[in-house]
Amino acid sequence: MVAMITLDEIRSWPATVDVSTAGRAIGISRSYSYALAERGAFPCRVLRIGSRYRVPTAGIVALLEGADGRAE
Repeated sequence: MVAMITLDEIRSWPATVDVSTAGRAIGISRSYSYALAERGAFPCRVLRIGSRYRVPTAGIVALLEGADGRAE
């Protein structure tokens, strides 16, 4: 069983996290998270830095609070 991640815990994360961590926070698998990021369809804003994807923690928090996580 996977432990639930609380909103308070997410707020304590660094400014950006990897796509799999962001996906775990919103309840989607690692592979689906990366597939969405590659298509530009991840539910939060995703930054591409070189060959890596990073997700701003503020966007995850906004999404989980009910705001549009893309509008940062």
